[in-house]
Amino acid sequence: ALLQRLATRLLELDRGVLTSWPGDYTAFLEKKAALLEVEARHNAKFDKNLAQEEAWIRQGIKARRTRNEGRVRALLALREEHRQRREQTGKARFELEQAETSGKRVIEAKNIRYAWQDTPLIRDFSVQIMRGDRIGLIGPNGSGKTTLLNLLLGRLTPDAGQVRLGTKLEIAWFDQLRERLDPEQTVLDAVAEGRETVAINGRHRHVIGYLGDFLFTPQRVRSPVKSLSGGERNRLLLARLFSQPANLLVMDEPTNDLDLETLELLEELLLDYSGTLLLVSHDRAFLDNVVTSCLVFEGSGTVREYVGGYSDWLRQRPAPKPAPVAKPVQLPKSVSPPALKPARPGKLSYNERRELEQLPARIEALEQRQQVLQMLTADPAFYKQESETVAQRLEELRALEAELEVAYERWAALEE
Repeated sequence: ALLQRLATRLLELDRGVLTSWPGDYTAFLEKKAALLEVEARHNAKFDKNLAQEEAWIRQGIKARRTRNEGRVRALLALREEHRQRREQTGKARFELEQAETSGKRVIEAKNIRYAWQDTPLIRDFSVQIMRGDRIGLIGPNGSGKTTLLNLLLGRLTPDAGQVRLGTKLEIAWFDQLRERLDPEQTVLDAVAEGRETVAINGRHRHVIGYLGDFLFTPQRVRSPVKSLSGGERNRLLLARLFSQPANLLVMDEPTNDLDLETLELLEELLLDYSGTLLLVSHDRAFLDNVVTSCLVFEGSGTVREYVGGYSDWLRQRPAPKPAPVAKPVQLPKSVSPPALKPARPGKLSYNERRELEQLPARIEALEQRQQVLQMLTADPAFYKQESETVAQRLEELRALEAELEVAYERWAALEE
């Protein structure tokens, strides 16, 4: 969604070649699909020609005695070109191990509260989550989304209120802190855990073949976890997650570092998933495509439920309160205010255009800082520090949240 709205040109790195594509994301998809179709036809024709030449060179003694040396050199060139060809990376293939059906009521929370010292994170929140619900959690970094997940699943005890879990629950958790990965383990050991096969919906599969569905080659599966890129780590976590029987999926920022094709496949898998889903994500399009309702953090510990995805919440949320109007300054009668040139409707001034160009980078920097602080505050060990340190970090998060909100509103105003 962000690329579609903002990008006017895309740079794609594919098989070591950097290509510039003019236009938005939809235009890129159309042009790329057309290019791959032409490439596939060319490769098919090339392979047919190579097979014919290989058959010719393997003919009998008489044919080899009379063969054309120029044709032999051409065959060698074809072989070299074939060796140099780099096929497009395959697509990930996901299949989820589904557990026995859970009870109809999965989670029920009544009037729960949770605070750190004087800072309310969750205030008087109630929700009933039923089997098959797909719920998204929306809020700024550091607002308490991970804390709410921990409360709903019994990892944290609320200060007030109660949480009841349903029956026959088998929970699989994809956590944004990636804390469950041992950096010294190999990719194979991280999933296999001493086994040679994994069971997926009643079928036993060799672990190396299963990891191949997540784009890990037989050579790569023997690499240590610490050598993986961010995208590879996420695919490894998904491989671990999907090998566990589960009727309740908890996914905390699963889309970070995923390539677009893998993200689309993950969407399809979650749409076909018959269990219950709790999802934290900042990807608006992903939330729109996957969830059926949203729990939104509205500030000061207030969490409210809205039906639908992210776009539905934008339409339903209360209108922001208008800013107070400043009283006009009374000028002395002898001083007349300077005449202001009326702004052209729909046009931005030079300074406003500069501001609009700089806002995305500013917002990104603020979000990165918030993400660091959010990861700190999501760790239970964070709250074992000195109370002054904890309070300072939480205050910094609140200030960043306010600054981000102002930046978002300014960005939206300039884009209109």
